[in-house]
This record gives sequence, structure tokens and C-alpha cells, in this order.
Amino acid sequence: MALGCMTTFAQSTPEDSQNQSATATEAQATQDTYKEIAVEELPEAVSSAVAKNYPTATINKAYMNDANEYKLEVSLQDGTAGTLYADEDGNWIQ
Repeated sequence: MALGCMTTFAQSTPEDSQNQSATATEAQATQDTYKEIAVEELPEAVSSAVAKNYPTATINKAYMNDANEYKLEVSLQDGTAGTLYADEDGNWIQ
């Protein structure tokens, strides 16, 4: 299984570009506020989501932000590595 996420592109007008820049800046600020936590501190829902969707994955590092969102650095048995994002309920984000 490859780790990744899907991105959609929308057509925008010049008036929207200023709003999109502000939204992108806010999203980047949220991402930059992740602080490392012990893998053992992850909510059960997050650990279970990884085990269910990526059964061969090992969580190497875990981070949490102020919105209780988790950034997980994982590696698979086949040597593939990637980053997953989940909310506190184990729902994938981004």
C-alpha cells in the first residue's frame, strides 16, 4: 500500500486568490505547531486507525497540534515510509 493523499483543484478568480493565500497561511501555521509526543500517548482511535488501514505500519514518531490533530511518521514492512494525519477520533485528514 502506498501512503498518500488526494488533492483536488478548483478554478478560482483573482478576487479569491487573496482569501486562498490567507487560508493557506493559516493551514501552514497549524501544521507548524505540531509538537512531538510519545507514540504511547496517541489516542486509541488513532492507533486503531493505523492498524486497520496500514496493518504492516510501524509508527516511528507522533506529533500533536493545538486542534488535537496528529501527525504520524510511519514505515511499512516493505521499507516505504510516509506521513499520515488524523484527528483525535482516528479520521484521516489532509
